[in-house]
Amino acid sequence: MSFYVYILKSEIVEKFYIGSTSDLDKRIKLHNSPRARWTKKYQPWVLIYSEEFISRSEAMKRETFLKSLKGIEKKLDLIKENVL
Repeated sequence: MSFYVYILKSEIVEKFYIGSTSDLDKRIKLHNSPRARWTKKYQPWVLIYSEEFISRSEAMKRETFLKSLKGIEKKLDLIKENVL
């Protein structure tokens, strides 16, 4: 089974969301559904980045690392440069 770390961007405001999951398609649908909690008020969300991992623990470590960085622009720049 694969695990994913992903970054979503709201299409209506300048908000981003970083998360991890084992089912990326299902998770994105949940973020865009009426059942979503934090992400509901910023819908719709689009996937702008994802990474695949072999284990859940690796994905969670990566998610924690990405969330620890300051500023989404910095995160995206580092990802584009393949520094992260």
